[in-house]
Amino acid sequence: MIKRHDVLIVGAGLAGLRAAVGLCERYDVAVISKVHPLRSHSVAAQGGINAALANHPEGRDDSWEKHTFDTIKGSDYLADQDAVEYMCREAPGVVYELEHWGCPFSRFPDGTIAQRPFGGTGYPRTCFCADLTGHVLLNTLYEKAVSLGVKFYEEWLVLSLVVEDDRCAGVVALDMRQGKLVPLPGRAVLFATGGYGRIFQYSTNALINTGSGLGIAYRAGVPLKDMEFVQFHPTSIVGTNILISEAARGEGGWLINNRGERFMLRYAPRLGELAPRDIVARCIRKEIDEGRGFTGPLGEHVYLDLRHLGEERIMKKLPGARSLCKDFLGIDPVYEPIPIVPSQHFSMGGIDTNERTETALRGFYAAGECACVSVHGANRLGGNSLLETIVFGRRAAFSIGEFLEGDGKEVSSSLFDGQIKDWEKRFARFGEGTISVHGIANRLEEVMSENVGIFREEGKLKAAYDEILNLKEKYTAVKVSSPCRHMNYELIAAVELAFMLDVAEVIVLGAIKRKESRGAHFRTDFPQRDDNHWLVHTLIAYHEREPLVSYQPVTITKYPPMERSY
Repeated sequence: MIKRHDVLIVGAGLAGLRAAVGLCERYDVAVISKVHPLRSHSVAAQGGINAALANHPEGRDDSWEKHTFDTIKGSDYLADQDAVEYMCREAPGVVYELEHWGCPFSRFPDGTIAQRPFGGTGYPRTCFCADLTGHVLLNTLYEKAVSLGVKFYEEWLVLSLVVEDDRCAGVVALDMRQGKLVPLPGRAVLFATGGYGRIFQYSTNALINTGSGLGIAYRAGVPLKDMEFVQFHPTSIVGTNILISEAARGEGGWLINNRGERFMLRYAPRLGELAPRDIVARCIRKEIDEGRGFTGPLGEHVYLDLRHLGEERIMKKLPGARSLCKDFLGIDPVYEPIPIVPSQHFSMGGIDTNERTETALRGFYAAGECACVSVHGANRLGGNSLLETIVFGRRAAFSIGEFLEGDGKEVSSSLFDGQIKDWEKRFARFGEGTISVHGIANRLEEVMSENVGIFREEGKLKAAYDEILNLKEKYTAVKVSSPCRHMNYELIAAVELAFMLDVAEVIVLGAIKRKESRGAHFRTDFPQRDDNHWLVHTLIAYHEREPLVSYQPVTITKYPPMERSY
């Protein structure tokens, strides 16, 4: 029996849930997720959500305009300024909305929502729930969605978009528990599928972050935008790459080299450890590469030192970080510094959308980390990712509602038959293959981390591109050892690996062609920002089985590009 819905939302993180909450009272909405919604990667966001509430004593004259400027400057002027203005203007309202829905934000003594400093900002404007903010926000929105009767398909893997006459008509999915291919028609589809961190060997991302949503959209002809901009978080635990939140530095943590120096004061005298993430990550990498790091059994690192904060403050503001250090390092940050290194963390690029979350394909929308509006440009500020998910998840609900009001067309079920047959054939070919799924995936991770990291240069980028093409050729003979489809994780890995290879190819191609350094994209052979030639967005579309590259101007409103200094 075909399951029909007005709206299909793929991804049950914050962007998907906020869109579902905004639509479900008027439309038949289904949320499709390959994990239980409370295992979505939004749960791992720790530090906070930005909004110019002006509650902090040092931020009484904060405003959405100042939030906008900080975000645009932090983006190295690649963000579209109209989209940033919209996000920052909406920020206070969405935070208070979440508060009214029951989100237990940390509080100041006067009862107002507490705010802390975060990197790259002029004011303490990051609202938080200790250092478990994403976890708390996700539970709040999931409870709201359940209370409104949103339909969930848990442990379903979306495989492809179905397109008719340049209009999205739904998706084909694999019911992982039943092992069945299922057509899901929908009058509108929203992707809120998160990032692609697992194409890198060293990443703070969960194993579910394969970038399959981006790959599916790309194969359907929807352009990907600014994919060369990959954020490396400055502080992950050495050896495991588990994230230690920027909240640790927001609360006053220090970065220390093997000389006992707070080295960030040399690089960013005004903001120190709270300079933007791209700058801090590069400085840590430079300290290690120039011999000022520590060595240990888990690898080279510097220290994040919280000891001077004291146990009471750490337990009140950073309990999650303390638990992670105890569980995964066997140390207590109250008494010992934390060994950290930068790791891949976030996707500034993604599915090309406008401020309304619309894509080039009618009826198809994207929001959250899988999308590129662009509000982060070349570098995201901490605290803006949770904000983006809520603001543009909410915006997607408005946009989809307007689309459905003016478009009542039902889709034809016959469209799905061809794709079901194609997937049946692909699954059959997996049984005839000879090459290990995990061998290709592991090599991809190595290639990306070795050649497409914090520092980049043409020779390594071209070597990575050639190797990715070689891996794509090998993928045609990939093997799945069991024909069983019921919770077959090797089969799922084989399906997602194709999308991971596409995403990696687009990232590297964009990085090769962008011959400048901007934000998180740092070319040692082109170390300067070049606004004359590269103040543009990179768009890469899948055209005639090849990536087609084009460029689009950045939207400038009232913030002309200038040199970044901190």
